[in-house]
Parts: sequence; structure tokens; C-alpha cells
Amino acid sequence: MSRIPLRLHTWLRLQREDVPLSARADALCRVLRGCAEVRQAYYLSWQEAAGIYAHEGSGQHLPPGQGDPSLASDRALFERLGQEGRLSLEQVRKLDVWLAGRLRRAAISHGQVFELGLAAGQGGLLLVEVAEGVSLDWLGWVQELLSTLLGLLNGLLRASPLLGHDPQPSLLLDAQARPLELNAALLTLLADLPMSQVLRLLPVNHAALVRACLEQRRAIEAVEAQCDARILVWTFIPDPQEQRVLARCQDATEQVLAEREAAKARRLYRLITENTTDLISRHTPDGRFLDASPASWTLLGYWPEELRGQLAQGLFHARDLAQLVQRTRDALEQDGYHTMTYRIRHRDGHYLWFETASRAIRETYTGAVVEVVSVSRDITARVQAEENRRRLAEVVEANTDPVLFIDPDGRVTYLNPAARRTLRLAPEQGMPALAELLAADDLARLQRDGWRSAEQAGVWSTDLRLRPADGGASVPVSLVLLAHRAAGGERYYSLVARDMTERELREAQQRRHQDELAHTARLVTLGELASGIAHEINQPLAAVVNYASASQRYLQALGSNPQAAERVAQGLERITEHANHASAVIKRLRAFLRKGQRRMQALDVAEVAREAVRLCAWEADACQVAIDEQLPDNLPPVYADRVLLEQVLLNLLRNAIEANREAHPRQPSSILLVARPLAEGRLEIDVRDQGPGVGEAELERIFTPFYTSKPDGLGLGLSMSRSIVEGFGGSLDGVREAGGGLLMRCRLPAIEQQRDQE
Repeated sequence: MSRIPLRLHTWLRLQREDVPLSARADALCRVLRGCAEVRQAYYLSWQEAAGIYAHEGSGQHLPPGQGDPSLASDRALFERLGQEGRLSLEQVRKLDVWLAGRLRRAAISHGQVFELGLAAGQGGLLLVEVAEGVSLDWLGWVQELLSTLLGLLNGLLRASPLLGHDPQPSLLLDAQARPLELNAALLTLLADLPMSQVLRLLPVNHAALVRACLEQRRAIEAVEAQCDARILVWTFIPDPQEQRVLARCQDATEQVLAEREAAKARRLYRLITENTTDLISRHTPDGRFLDASPASWTLLGYWPEELRGQLAQGLFHARDLAQLVQRTRDALEQDGYHTMTYRIRHRDGHYLWFETASRAIRETYTGAVVEVVSVSRDITARVQAEENRRRLAEVVEANTDPVLFIDPDGRVTYLNPAARRTLRLAPEQGMPALAELLAADDLARLQRDGWRSAEQAGVWSTDLRLRPADGGASVPVSLVLLAHRAAGGERYYSLVARDMTERELREAQQRRHQDELAHTARLVTLGELASGIAHEINQPLAAVVNYASASQRYLQALGSNPQAAERVAQGLERITEHANHASAVIKRLRAFLRKGQRRMQALDVAEVAREAVRLCAWEADACQVAIDEQLPDNLPPVYADRVLLEQVLLNLLRNAIEANREAHPRQPSSILLVARPLAEGRLEIDVRDQGPGVGEAELERIFTPFYTSKPDGLGLGLSMSRSIVEGFGGSLDGVREAGGGLLMRCRLPAIEQQRDQE
């Protein structure tokens, strides 16, 4: 209720100054809505021509009535109000008038309407809806008060007669900055906000501004106030005699926001100009610098002040200058913009590649070019990168090794000429599928291991065979898979394949030479073991002769000796046994001396080792060397050539026997032969002797071809043995023993690991 006098004063002023009827109606409805008992208030003016009451003001309107609008009429209500002055809403709802239907549709039933003319010569009514249960008697007092005030209006509110007609939103404030009156424009600005919110429209320091305005007797202008999304600019004008201040405002939201945006754009432009790495410059039509951004120092070594007045083409490379200037002028004249790439000289003397986009600024009326604005950037790194890519492309095209590009889905996207020749593809033929070029096992290994390893390490390599498109013989290649990442982050791959046909032929020839050398070495070894072999064969042959002679004697005594037949049978059995033994020895010798291609097969290492021990057993016995065998029967098999592996073990055993004989002449000694599986899927064979051992320097040389410590040795045994073992995928090394002697350690991959690798 504290704001009702302000609202009432405001309405009376608007009524006094004869502002538009809608503004006066809004002000009056605001006065009534300030009462707690009032739910809503409407002012309707009488339209004589139409015969109905029509809403005035910008407030909430009643809904239209029911029926045909062309037949609508409120004349019965107009006449009844003329007779009685006021009616309850229940009485109005019972009348056959247009307003009654509007009340029913709005569900308004408790309140009154009473005649009240705000405009001279034009009737009207004020409709007041009150809360349920509130008495209607006091509304008669309201009608009398309003009628009385309208009658006494000419004598009220002498101050500020122009306030209501001020087109700018205005209000009158007392010395304590309390609102006294508001004009219609400010009411419109308030819209549906309550009158109590008028102070929100003022600057937050409006009280201090009012005091300063009255004390200093001067107007205070251009004070901004923010109210929600609106920006108001206020002017405070003092009235020292009445100790009042007229506050006028202007809605400057669009103007202030535009100025702020312009200032922000100017700051942003300045920030961009001063901090961008690109050179922004202005030029005369003939290319002379008018201004340049600070990036000129970073890019060219010149401060903007040094460039002003200089011709830009004075910095161009001589080879670019000839056609560049004229072509740029023509393009700017014709199209208004031009982009060019050229070389420009740095202050230090070296040249940079620049890309410059220029736009012409034309005179408004004639269209002549009066200025050129350019944005230039250093593209030296990009030009060099493009040049490097071009050179790399030429290298790939001229490379004699096949090169294939693969996309992430495994499709072949590019083949260089060498790849087309290797795969026997004509230039016009399309790209083959990767599955057509590789065997199923090779393709599976590439997909299983290659992509992942290349993603992690960037490169993956293997040996495989490429299949030509015409179905010819496959080509052995050493393949390198490289993983790359495009600028957008996508992965792609390149395959670089080196034709290994010649290497494969050389390796096959080398294997043949190695096999020939191994066969020769076996012949030499057999010659060195001749006495032991002769003893091993002579011993069963002598036994055969003895058993044959005894059997003949027993045959002659068959008649006199009843047991003679049994003795003959036993003799024949012994003859067969020793003959088979001699045959087995000869068979082993023939197998050991076998010549031909390697026959790789799964082998029991314990069995091969025992065979090697048997071949050198007589030599060991002659030197009083005992061979201690620790060969389990459950060792995993290895994949190797039986004869070559047996030759390696025989060579290691004979070297150990020779070392023991040298260290222990005519004395008993021993050799330890051990075979055991390792945790990493490999199998280890150790031959440990009790010889004099070797020094650190000599240990590094014993595997060197033609190096030997024996007076009559060739120095090929250990070298050849290591080559054979490495050909099986294993290793052969020597280890010095702490207590003397030498340990020769041979490691071979177990057959399960080899299958995994394949």
C-alpha cells in the first residue's frame, strides 16, 4: 500500500495533462491493482458507433464474448449504468450484453463495474475484480473518491506541467530521491512490472546524484543504468525552489551495445594486428608501403616505420619481379582481389617464400583503386616440404625396389614401376588385392603381427614371397612394413620389398659349399678315426671267425657228442649277432658319410648324441677319457639335419678328448655331455672338458675360420660347426670354466617354437 499514493499521483498527473487515454487507463488500473483485495482491474471506453465497451491500455484484456461479433452489443449495460452508476459482476453476467459473455469466459464473477469517464465527452466503465469473500461495499467509496478527484483535478499538481507530455521516460524525485510522479513513457517502459520496481531503472547511486544535483544546482547527464538486458542513460535536472529533481532517461541499449561491440572489434583488430604472425599491410596502388603490422620485424627483420614509403617490389626476387607486379595490378583492377606466391628478401639477405592475399579499396564514386590491403604469411616451410615430397615421390618412382602403399583397410592404393615389373602388371591394370600377392600364411602373419608391430614401433620386417599376377613363380623378398600418420590423423602403410632372388641363390650355393665342406670334414674325421673304426669292425669279425671254427669242430663231433648240435646252434646265433653289429657299424659310417641335400627333420637329440659318442668311443678309450652322458629320454625334439648335427657333436666331443689328452697324458679324465630343455622353449647341449682351457683373447678367435692351436689342424671344425648350428636357428658359444677346462654350449630351438615362428 506504500506505493499507492505514488501511483495515484502519477494517474492524476497523466489525467491532468491530457495524455493519451490508453496511458491514463493503464495508470488507473495500476493504482487499483496496488490494493491487496483487488485481483484485476480493467478500463473499457464506450464506443458509441459499435455499441460496445472496448479495452483501453496495454494491460491484460478480457477474452472475446460468445456468439456473432457483428451482433454484439453492450447498450443495455450502458443504459443501466447511466441509471444506477454501478453494478455487481453477478448482475452484469445476467444481462444480455456482450460484456457478460466475456466475463463468463474469463470466469470473473466477484466484483463491480461502475461508470467512470476518463476522456471528455466519452463514457467508460471501470471493472474491478476482488478476491472471494471480500465485501464489495468499499468499492462504492472508491467510485466516489475517483469521481471527486476527477472533479477537483484542475486545482492539483501545479508543478512540472510538461511531465506527462515528455516523450522520454521521466519521473519526478524528491530531495530524498523518492519517486513522486511518473510519466506515461516511463509507465510504458515499466510494462507489467510493479510500480515498486521503478527504482531498478535508476542508477544504483541515484540518491547521491539527486543530492549533488540539488546542492550544485546543475544538471547531471549521461549516467548509465543497467536493468536486466536494457541500458538506460539518465539525465538529472534540478528544481531548487521545489527541492525536486526531474530524471529523464533514454533507452540506449542498442546504441551502447553497438558502441561496445565496435570498441571490442577495434580492440580485437588491434590485438590481431599486433600479435598475428601474418603480416598485415596497406599499400598505395603502385605497391608503396603505407603501414605494416609489427609482424614485419618477425618475418622480414624490418620495423613498420622502416617499411613506410618503400616499394614492396623492391624486396622481391629478381626472377619473380618480371611478371608479378603487372599481373597483380591487372587482377586488382579487374577483380578487386589477388593471391600470389613469390620470394621476398629478408633484411639479412636470404629469401623467404611468401603467400600474399591482396584486396583493392576503391573510391566510392569513381571505382578507382586508391589503396591495397594485403595479408602475407611465410610459407617457406610449406614450400620446402612440398619440394621434399616431390623429390621423395621421384625417388619412390625411380626406386628399383618394389614399393606398395596400403590403406588402413588393407587395400593396395599405389604401386611404383618396380613393383609393377616384379608383379608383372601392365601400366593400365588396376590395383590387385593384397590377398592376391601373398600366400595365405604370409598374409595371416602380416595381419596378425605386422599391423600391430608397425603401429607400436613404426616398422616391421619379415621375409616372404610375392606372387605375380600372371601366376608365375613367386619372388622371394625381404619386406619392410612402415606405418605413417596423415595430417588428419588417419593411418596408412607402405610396403618396401627388396627382391632376394639373387640372395636366395647365393644362400643355396653357400649351403651346397658348406655341405661339401662338411662332407670333406667328415671324410677327414673318418680317416682320423680309421684305427678305431677298424678295431670296432675287426672285433666282431674275429668273433665270427672264432664261432665259425668252433661250430665246424662241433659238427665233426656230432656222433660222439650229444651236445654238439646245441653248441653249433649257439655258435650260429653268436655269428649272427656279431655280423649284425659289424653291419650296424658300417651302416653308421655310410650314414655319416652321406652326401647330398640337407634333410631337415624332427630329431631326438639324445639319440643323435649317443650315436656321436659311439663314433668316438674307441678314441676316448685309447686316451683314457670317460664320457659321462646325461641325456634324458623326454627331451623336446629339434628340427635339423641328422648327419650335420651328429657331425657338430662329434667335432665337439673329439675336441674335448684332445684337450683332456693334452692336459692329462696317459691319465684317466672325463668329459661331461649334458642335454636339457630351457624355459624359453630352447634346448641346450653342453660338452665340458677337463683340458687346459683357453685365454680370453683366444676364446674370441676359436670360431674364426682357419684358426687352430693344433700343429696339423685346419681350423675349420668350430667355424663350420657354428655355421651349421646357426643354420638350424641356434647358437654355439664357448665358456671358460672357473676351475679350468672349456665348456662348449650349443642351443637349438625346440620344434614347438620353430612352428610358432613359421
